[in-house]
Amino acid sequence: MSKFKKKFIDFFTLIFPSTGIELVIFLVFLVCYGCLGSYIAIHYKIIFDNRIPYDAYFSFDNRAIVLSGGSFERHPFSYYFFNWIRESALFFSDGKMDANFRFALAWFSNLAISLSVLQVFKYLKNIIQLPLLISILLVLFFGSFSTTLLLSFTPENFTYTLFLLALFHHYSAIKLKKEQKIPVLALAFSGISIGGVTITNMSKIFIPVAFEKGIFKNWKNFGNLFFRIALTIICFILLYLNRIDFKYKQIFNKTSQQYEKFSNVKTIPIWDMILSYFFGGNILFSNFIIRDKKADGFEFKGIVMDVYSSWISYIFIIILLALVCWSYFTNFKNKLVQVVMISFLVDIIIHCIMKFGLHTAYIYGGHFVFAYPLLLGWLFCAYKDSPKMLSFFTAIFCILFTYLVTNNYLRMTEFFWFLNQYY
Repeated sequence: MSKFKKKFIDFFTLIFPSTGIELVIFLVFLVCYGCLGSYIAIHYKIIFDNRIPYDAYFSFDNRAIVLSGGSFERHPFSYYFFNWIRESALFFSDGKMDANFRFALAWFSNLAISLSVLQVFKYLKNIIQLPLLISILLVLFFGSFSTTLLLSFTPENFTYTLFLLALFHHYSAIKLKKEQKIPVLALAFSGISIGGVTITNMSKIFIPVAFEKGIFKNWKNFGNLFFRIALTIICFILLYLNRIDFKYKQIFNKTSQQYEKFSNVKTIPIWDMILSYFFGGNILFSNFIIRDKKADGFEFKGIVMDVYSSWISYIFIIILLALVCWSYFTNFKNKLVQVVMISFLVDIIIHCIMKFGLHTAYIYGGHFVFAYPLLLGWLFCAYKDSPKMLSFFTAIFCILFTYLVTNNYLRMTEFFWFLNQYY
């Protein structure tokens, strides 16, 4: 077998199911999300309505993303990607932006999120090597998050960011576990694709490189590290400048405007936005608020999340964060855990410390929610030889899981009420 053919097979084995249980997991989520997205696409106009410019539900800019890929300063190359998505959907719908068009968009999202769940399962099973039952419970938990439910039918940058980041974390974990370097082409491709969809995520691809074996022990290894990072950044910058016709001043002007726009909301206490929106809203649906909106002369209704009103929801999030922190400190010397946590920390700094988009942080889950099942998986792994602790964690997890599924199911019924009323 040629080297190229082997790499080609390895690439598809990495992305798609390679065992019977992986195929079952993938198909279960593909069918469940597919039924949800197909029903919404066929019966409602919420996924894409050419009259609604933005924010019909939970601040997702479906129309803007589908038509243009989003703002160039935050999503440099998504324009090209969504051109392909849009044209493929139009081909399916014979050039009409109708129910068939929405159906195609929903299934592209469904495929991306189902593959994201599969990547998390592969990581739990192959990297952490958890018992099958615990791996399945964790992916069911992850698959029930508000972020995964919403993104499974939403044509957004976050949808594909979640898949790309979950894939990269799985791939980099394989390399680190085998004590291999991430090849320069793989690093450059990851930087361009992940950073091209959302620019702030580009920094995350360099985190695993810093944990490669012996990288700082001699000048040769460090030089190789510098070369791979420099080449990735140079390729990205050149492609980015070409995308904007080398009018680089636009980047700074637009970035400044975006930061001012998305970081100056003071109507809700910071601590409540951090818990309810950033840590909570991406996992556990909070209360919904329906607002009157008007754009381009068209009046429409929009639905957004409010902060939690129940003390149980706050306790849920606090317990989950306590388990995540427990996992991190217990596995502090594990470089794979450090990679996941530092990646998560990037988003904490951007949204919780710099306050960018904190008032709508529930839409940013595609950047980091995969960290929760991975860190919980490492917590179970740390106590694999302690039956009492495993029983304790399993009991807590099952209670959290039950509350999550119940809460999110009830909130989704409220979402469907909104769809029935207005869309």
